[in-house]
Amino acid sequence: MGDDLLAGWQSWRERRDRSLRNPHGWLSLTGLHWLGTDPATFDTVPGRWRVLDDTVYVSADRADGLVHLGTPIDGEVAVSTPERVHAGEVEVEVIQRGGWWALRVRDPQSPTLTSFTGVPAYAFDPAWVVDGHFERFPEAQEIKIGSVIDGLTHAESAIGVLRFSVAGQELALTAFDGGDGSLDLLFRDATSGVTTYAASRSLSVPAPDADGRVRVDFNRAYNMPCAFTEYATCPLPPPENTLPVAITAGEQKYH
Repeated sequence: MGDDLLAGWQSWRERRDRSLRNPHGWLSLTGLHWLGTDPATFDTVPGRWRVLDDTVYVSADRADGLVHLGTPIDGEVAVSTPERVHAGEVEVEVIQRGGWWALRVRDPQSPTLTSFTGVPAYAFDPAWVVDGHFERFPEAQEIKIGSVIDGLTHAESAIGVLRFSVAGQELALTAFDGGDGSLDLLFRDATSGVTTYAASRSLSVPAPDADGRVRVDFNRAYNMPCAFTEYATCPLPPPENTLPVAITAGEQKYH
């Protein structure tokens, strides 16, 4: 059983590493630009950008080299999510957070990506694979949680409470809808800001069975994008998801 858990964790680590090396993944971010109604220019991407009536517009000359949906931009066009505007190998993504619109710029030549050598992590420990019990809310509860960006909040769908025991101590985490029945956990613990990223770590948990039983593998706790780049807008855990114990498993601080 222990060997199977270790092999599964090693496979997960390999997939995680490959995803972080994606040429247009989180490590490729080189800019996060908030938009207003007046056209604005930015140093990481050509064009003049604005938002009007919840629609993002970019105006550019053909010489700027911007391409939208395969067509060079010459004039002004509207850009919707999840469309991306290209400037050579650079991709510009339009996002909305907390009612505000922004551009997220992804460049495969980002120093964060080109210098990436892997994420430090605790050695696998089967003791951090624990049994839990999920108590589903009668109805999902939309809750507002903070963000690494001051003043920005996220609305998340809380669907229940996951209860488990660590070293004889009964603990609980509010769980969010991870899709396909899975649970997303966002948490801090006594290692946060010491050996692990200060803001939070995340953990995906498989769908509980019909009786609410679920296995929780803290060895797979991972850093949110904001651990690697200042251009992410990661949510923060709700207050009740700060654990009073040290979860010495999963990914550690990147730097």
